[in-house]
Amino acid sequence: MKNYLLVSLILLFTTSVFSQDGNKVIFKLPDVNLQNISGEPFNTKDIHNDGKPIIMTFWATWCKPCMKEHDAINDVYEEWVEETGVKLYAISIDNARSSKRVLPTVNGKGWEFDVLLDPNGDLKRSMNVNIPPHTFIIDGNGNVVWQHIGYLEGDETEYIEIVEKLVNGENID
Repeated sequence: MKNYLLVSLILLFTTSVFSQDGNKVIFKLPDVNLQNISGEPFNTKDIHNDGKPIIMTFWATWCKPCMKEHDAINDVYEEWVEETGVKLYAISIDNARSSKRVLPTVNGKGWEFDVLLDPNGDLKRSMNVNIPPHTFIIDGNGNVVWQHIGYLEGDETEYIEIVEKLVNGENID
């Protein structure tokens, strides 16, 4: 009986949660208050994409790799949307003082994706983001199923490959 109880406890603590398509769920997208790029309230529960995947990047205006990542994604974003229906949310982690540079940066770069502000770092903390850029892929059910820290030229190709697998119901591991 003791062995059965011990084995049951071990299984309970080591069993991973998997999404309906068999992908490992890292965690569910948390419910956090943010701001849209105009400074109006926006809640993460309003982040959805009609059951299609979402790419979420955390970035800052002072982060050069973040700028390179977003420029590279912006070059192919329209194609990604047409091919997969993916939606991208770029979450600025600039603080209240530096967040006034976000809108001019986005407009100057001509980024076509949605940009949100996390000036208090609430979403950043709840998703355990320490260093930007930090990219997450969220399945159509709001489950975070993949993440990547940093950016090297070409990483965006891996992002869309994972999104394509999700769209096709394939396992991303």
